[in-house]
Amino acid sequence: MTFGIYELLTLLGALGFFIYGMKIMSEGIQKIAGERMRQILGAMTQNRFLGVFTGFLITGLVQSSSATTVMTVSFVNAGLLSLVQSAGVMMGANVGTTVTAWFLSILGFKVKIAAVALPIIAVGIPLMFFKKQYLKNYGEFFVGFALLFLGLDELKQSVPDLKSNPEALAFVSEYTDLGWFTSRLIFIGIGTLLTIIIQSSSAAMALTLVMCNEGWIPFDIGAAMVLGENIGTTITAELASLVGNVHAKRSARIHSMFNIIGVSWMFFMLPVYISIIKKVMITSGMGDPYITSESVPIALSYFHTAFNMSNVLLLIGFVPWLVKLAIKFVPAKSDEDEEFHLEYIGTEIMRTADLSLEEARKEVAKFGITTTRMSKFLQDLLVEKKENKQLKLMDRVRKYEEITDRMEEEIANYLVKVSEGRLSESASIRMRSILSIANDLESAADRFYQVSEQIARKNRKDIIFSTEQNDQLRNMFSMIDEALVIMNANLQNQYATVDIKVAFEKEQEINKFRNKIRKSHLKSIEKKEYSLKSGIAYNEIFLLLERAANHILNVSRAITGEVSRDDEDEVMQQIIDR
Repeated sequence: MTFGIYELLTLLGALGFFIYGMKIMSEGIQKIAGERMRQILGAMTQNRFLGVFTGFLITGLVQSSSATTVMTVSFVNAGLLSLVQSAGVMMGANVGTTVTAWFLSILGFKVKIAAVALPIIAVGIPLMFFKKQYLKNYGEFFVGFALLFLGLDELKQSVPDLKSNPEALAFVSEYTDLGWFTSRLIFIGIGTLLTIIIQSSSAAMALTLVMCNEGWIPFDIGAAMVLGENIGTTITAELASLVGNVHAKRSARIHSMFNIIGVSWMFFMLPVYISIIKKVMITSGMGDPYITSESVPIALSYFHTAFNMSNVLLLIGFVPWLVKLAIKFVPAKSDEDEEFHLEYIGTEIMRTADLSLEEARKEVAKFGITTTRMSKFLQDLLVEKKENKQLKLMDRVRKYEEITDRMEEEIANYLVKVSEGRLSESASIRMRSILSIANDLESAADRFYQVSEQIARKNRKDIIFSTEQNDQLRNMFSMIDEALVIMNANLQNQYATVDIKVAFEKEQEINKFRNKIRKSHLKSIEKKEYSLKSGIAYNEIFLLLERAANHILNVSRAITGEVSRDDEDEVMQQIIDR
């Protein structure tokens, strides 16, 4: 048997088969457990030790450390996690990813799960055609599970048999016999490069297990490749942080430092760990991994777990130091950058709609605060007498209106990308709610900007409001501020727990006040208590504030799912248009 282009493509195809199965299975699990994952991360606010457990739990559950690390970077980017908390999650993810190695070693090499893969697919495929989303998710998981092990089986068969192809071993031996230091350093590099190229430490681990199982490389070289894979997996978090804020970049840097430091000390401790694992394997009757190639996958799983657990125990006490070092390596460019502010929402590599929507929810909460600030600027503008200060306030209102335009556009574009994937019914409802919220917040900001233009026009024409007019506008602003407080509180809470009653009562109060002022305004015009120009300007400002109040209530309606059919059609049309 010769190993040519066709055999190489077959090997790459088998690897792709495995990666696709891992992707489908992981996505199925994440959809099944999406709500629980959000709850786990939302509750994780105590300490780094709880973070380690959380990272382990989520990675063990979704079978992807990359998914966990990218999610963690995204949550830091959105201000859901601090750097210290994120460090704990990253450490836990490293331990959690060892579950995948055991998963593959036991089911893929010891138990021939590929033999029953087709019956598993026969169960999974029909489930994917059910109307109920949770059954579809389970079907997706079963199909992915089967494809993963079919891919692993194909991978094992695609690796050339060394008995009939001894020249392959000779090629590898050129690099394994360069001395203890050089050989291990080369294979750490190979493991790193392999993981960076295929963007999956699990797939790289599977390939390493197959190579060792087929006798291509000895146990100690396989362990060196595993170390390299731990470095290579950090590239995913680094890529995710590229479009994030300074805190996201720092979180990714902490992950990289943690893995690089771990690999550095393990490089010198490798003979000690390998010797201990060899004794454990022989004592437990599983065979010497240097003699029996079939025992190497289990031995590598032992090593993978021992290394990551040791690294966590060694470095968890140095988390504050790692945070300080990350801050030094990634300095803030400005004071504004020091805030948890997303100029561009999220990351491009989020793994599930559930997690993407959680980040979008946090962003519209910040959107609400941004819009709220405009009300204060308007109240200052209304009473400001000095022209230079009026111009500065107008500039601030204009700037914030431009910011809200950009935020609405970015959120909408982000949600369009999320909608391109398969969404559960609950995720679709949340997506429409968030898009509706963003639309209403931007509309409220537009109304505030229009109020500022009316005030500026009033000042240019030297129109003076009466004491009564100023008092009524102040009362209106006061009620709008109260409505904004209610709206922001609702945006900060989990949508399922929000009660619209308080927001609706405030809207009713504003409507009654509007009706009262309208009657009073018409009477004042009839009695000529103020000029016609003053009356028109006053009426325009009042109507714009009322419309802003309507948009503020619509935000709470969207939070609770009370989006009208017209609103829903408009939201979906926006997605189609984009």
